Amino acid sequence: MRRTVLEQFPAGGPRGSWPAEEFARARRDEGLAAEVVMDLESDAFLVVVPQRTADAMV
Repeated sequence: MRRTVLEQFPAGGPRGSWPAEEFARARRDEGLAAEVVMDLESDAFLVVVPQRTADAMV
């Protein structure tokens, strides 16, 4: 499955702060299927949404 990155947040945020989760929740409230994933290579949390492919639309 392909995904589109909406936003990137550093993994070392302030203790008790979850900016990636808050951003994803706001996008879900808008109707997007946003989720948070960890990118180990860049040590960051990514907010992603599924990307529709031409195959999925048929």
